[in-house]
Amino acid sequence: MAPLRTLAALFLASNSASAFAPSSSIVSRVSRPSTSVASSVFDDAVKDWSEEYPDFATWGWGPSTQAEIWNGRHAMFGWVVMCACAYAKGHGLIPDADAPLNLKEWGTLSTISGKDTITNERAIILIANVHAFFVGVAATVAPLPMSDTLLLDPNHPMYEWQVDRNSKLGGVFPDLGRMGVTPHAELINGRMAMMGIIACVAYSGIQGQSMIDTINEWVGGAYF
Repeated sequence: MAPLRTLAALFLASNSASAFAPSSSIVSRVSRPSTSVASSVFDDAVKDWSEEYPDFATWGWGPSTQAEIWNGRHAMFGWVVMCACAYAKGHGLIPDADAPLNLKEWGTLSTISGKDTITNERAIILIANVHAFFVGVAATVAPLPMSDTLLLDPNHPMYEWQVDRNSKLGGVFPDLGRMGVTPHAELINGRMAMMGIIACVAYSGIQGQSMIDTINEWVGGAYF
C-alpha cells in the first residue's frame, strides 16, 4: 500500500500545484539566466587542462566528455546493482539474511568491532557490489570490439568517432534537441546517476541507515 499512497500523494500534489502555475504567456516573457558564464568556465578548464597536460588530454583523461561519460556509465551500472540488491532483500532471495557470520569461519574480515560480525545479508550485498565493480573494471580495461574504450586509443576501430564525441562538450544544461539514443542523452543520464548516488550517500549518512533502505524509502517502499 505504501507505493500506492506515495503515487496518490504525488498525483494530488501535481494537480493542486498546477492551479497556481503562471500562464504560458507569462512564462515566455520571463528571461532565463544566461549560462554563458558557467559554460565559459568549463570551456576554459578543458582548454587549460589540454595545454598543461597534453598527454593526458590526448587519451581523454581529465575534464572531458570521454571521462564524464565513463563515470556516468559506472554510476548507472551502480544504480542497477543497488536496486537489484534491494529487490533481493525485499523478496527473500538472501538466505538467512539476519544471521551473523561465524567469526571462526570468516575471520576478522567479517568483524564490525570486537567479536561482532556483519550479517549474511551485508556480506552477500558486499560481494555482489565487489563483483559488479570488477565487471566494470573488465569492461574498462578489456572492452569488446563493438564497444568504445575508456581511453582514446588510436588503434581502436572507433577512435575517430570517440574523438569527435569528445570534442563536443555536454554543456551545463541538457540540450533537448540532442535527446534520444545519443551520446548526449547518455551523458545527461550519467550526470543524474552520479548526482543521485551522492544524494543517496548523504541522505543515508544523515538518517543513519543503509543505502538499500534509502532506495526503498525513495520508491515508497516498493521493494520491501
